[in-house]
Amino acid sequence: MTTPATTPITVSRRYPGAPLVGVGVAIYNEQGDLLLVQRGRPPGKGTWGLPGGLLDLGERVEAAARREVLEEVGIPIDLGALVTTFETIIRDAEGKLEYHYVVLEYWARYIGGTPVAEDDAAAVAWVSAADFATYGLTKRQLEVLATTYAAWRASTPSTSSTSQPSQS
Repeated sequence: MTTPATTPITVSRRYPGAPLVGVGVAIYNEQGDLLLVQRGRPPGKGTWGLPGGLLDLGERVEAAARREVLEEVGIPIDLGALVTTFETIIRDAEGKLEYHYVVLEYWARYIGGTPVAEDDAAAVAWVSAADFATYGLTKRQLEVLATTYAAWRASTPSTSSTSQPSQS
């Protein structure tokens, strides 16, 4: 049986008619370092976050998570569980809804390859929790990372000693 084709959405991301659904993936290596991407497009151009993007029409959520990681950083992953959601709601200067995303956040295990900024990523970096402050992550991003890190850690019985991401 072949998998039906999916179709990228064509609705406007800016001033959408409905919330847009996406995925984000917190990818951890054996040392507990996290793979971050620098956004290359609005919203958030120049800011750092997790690899991810919008679901295609007809695409299963887990397939979207794997596809988005492959498109943005060019590596395969061992996808873990869905752990939380993240919402981005941005209003313009007049108070109109400019962007609205609902992002399903997964954790994943790095399995190999060299991450490279592709698609809408401008840069990639492996980052230890001790260095998160250098990347300007928001309080909500740090909360998501604490949750994904705990899920990754709980599923990884023989990891080296690493420090948990701080929520401060």
